[in-house]
Amino acid sequence: MGSCSCIGLSSSKPFCRRILITYKRSSLFGFQIPISNHSAVINLPKSRFKLLGSRGSHTCKSKVLGFREGAIDPNLGFRDVSDSNQKGFCGSALNWGRQPRVLLNGCPVGGIDRRFSRLVSKVASDYRNHSTSIESQVNDTSWERIYIKGRLNVKPLVIEEVERKDENEEKVLDYNHSSVNKESLDTVLGDERKESEIEKEAWKLLRGSIVNYCGTPIGTVAATDPADKLPLNYDQVFIRDFVPSALAFLLNGEGEIVKNFLLHTLQLQSWEKTVDCHSPGQGLMPASFKVRSVALDGKSGEFEDVLDPDFGESAIGRVAPVDSGLWWIILLRAYGKITGDYSLQERVDVQTGIRLILKLCLSDGFDMFPTLLVTDGSCMIDRRMGIHGHPLEIQALFYSALRCSREMVKVNESTEGLAAAINNRLSALSFHIREYYWVDMKKINEIYRYKTEEYSTDAINKFNIYPEQIPSWLVDWIPESGGYLIGNLQPAHMDFRFFTLGNLWAIVSSLGTPKQNDGILNLIEEKWDDLVANMPLKICYPALDYDEWRIITGSDPKNTPWSYHNGGSWPTLLWQFTLACIKMKRPELARKAIALAEKRLSLDQWPEYYDTRYGRFIGKQSRLYQTWTIAGFLTSKKLLENSEMASKLFWEEDYQLLENCVCGLGKHGRKKCSRSAARSHFVL
Repeated sequence: MGSCSCIGLSSSKPFCRRILITYKRSSLFGFQIPISNHSAVINLPKSRFKLLGSRGSHTCKSKVLGFREGAIDPNLGFRDVSDSNQKGFCGSALNWGRQPRVLLNGCPVGGIDRRFSRLVSKVASDYRNHSTSIESQVNDTSWERIYIKGRLNVKPLVIEEVERKDENEEKVLDYNHSSVNKESLDTVLGDERKESEIEKEAWKLLRGSIVNYCGTPIGTVAATDPADKLPLNYDQVFIRDFVPSALAFLLNGEGEIVKNFLLHTLQLQSWEKTVDCHSPGQGLMPASFKVRSVALDGKSGEFEDVLDPDFGESAIGRVAPVDSGLWWIILLRAYGKITGDYSLQERVDVQTGIRLILKLCLSDGFDMFPTLLVTDGSCMIDRRMGIHGHPLEIQALFYSALRCSREMVKVNESTEGLAAAINNRLSALSFHIREYYWVDMKKINEIYRYKTEEYSTDAINKFNIYPEQIPSWLVDWIPESGGYLIGNLQPAHMDFRFFTLGNLWAIVSSLGTPKQNDGILNLIEEKWDDLVANMPLKICYPALDYDEWRIITGSDPKNTPWSYHNGGSWPTLLWQFTLACIKMKRPELARKAIALAEKRLSLDQWPEYYDTRYGRFIGKQSRLYQTWTIAGFLTSKKLLENSEMASKLFWEEDYQLLENCVCGLGKHGRKKCSRSAARSHFVL
């Protein structure tokens, strides 16, 4: 007969209850707890909270483990937090549910590093076993095991684990405030550089943008312009906007806000999202969310915090944020790399979140290419700008997220297929981008001489690109040394515009070859007056004007030539440029750009973007005190101060991926693999 030996309450921190449960075996919660010599300390918020979803409001009071009555399925197998070898939530009665999952910390003690470091791919005799889609790799039942049957509408629980060394001594491992090991970080940083007045102002503004939920920091709002009487959605926390803020906090030794953000946005992932009676894939992450204070019914003067997410159903144009899930995965890896706390990414709920995003991205479709097919406005450029199809920005972030997942996904029997799909898609995607998106003087001359209407597996002009598509501005603009990855590629269409974010992330993630990566920075340096000028950096070049602007943007008054997403200058791109420069061992370019920004940002009140061809005017609709402008500046400074930490955020070339070609494995494969023909360009 199991018995509970102790239940005690103490106030460990403001607005929280702390429940200590020491047990050998207990059936207190309606199920038998596995035998363990561990105790669990659970921090629960004192205040109640409510989650707003399309099915209505979900309210949860502070209870033991936060479970509602009747919410526990007796068939569930709960994971013993002391045993990292056991599978979590593997009951036979689990199914696909749209309710928020219970987020129970089931991590092994000590943050054992289980990063995915080897290539997992089975050699088979048929193409299907080497598909880049997970549909052929993972059957439905193995995916269903990561869901919980029932309605567990609870807030993520943060569990501190108490490891009993002997009968009279306990060692508490506190994951609630797990952040950077500040002693080791200080050792790396050495003597701390004295902050300038501008940096002090930036830190004050960044901290002033922090949003709290149930008494804990959860993110930063998009902008804090006090003169803005109509903030629209600038008073919300955006996933993509928070990334530079998160990195600034992490590099400053503050990890709690980032951990809270990752867990709460993960919980929002499971909500039902519906637009005009249609629901997108379950792995979709919200573009943003807002924390609202709502009065309690029948209780005068009492309020509770609610989370109100936007999955695109409220966005201008009603476009789903494809990049949100990719940024979330990238930030999750960055958190582990900088803090050394890999236990977060090993949690059952976090692993589930990663798989859901990948399932959405790797599903079978009609497309013949390894690139992601998306609509216009599905990334940072969130308005109509002619980037529908296979935009470089999405492909670069997709590649980065796959490389992150390759490190973080736990490999076991149920995920071997997923691991193989990740490797195969990485290999195919890198080849496709390097071979078909890259342009330099030599490549443009080849396109200029293309023959069209080729019908053959050996065709040179595979996408039937007409030479007349080469724009006149490009002929005189492209430098002799250097090149870039074009903005988009589809049948009979190449978008020759230079998109900064996609090219920078191609460098950071090694999506381009080392020679191509160096060529991109050469081009930026050579065309500094066009791409940087008075304020770094142009979001794209050149701007659409005249008939192109009217036809492609639909005469968008916000995207007029050299404004906003149509050739505007965005200071937030500075941190990504800095990271790319550090990787390529050219920090002097980053310092030059930062010096330009430092002269104006504070005086101009930290604008969102700048207008005109050379970035001389503050954007006509630019919000002031834009948070990711502030955070991008601070992160750039921190990265330059600490190149060792910066190295944790980028990837080097992975030569194993280059050899992972599927074409030669089938019995009836083509006689000539297109990759073999391009091998000389591919491996550099």
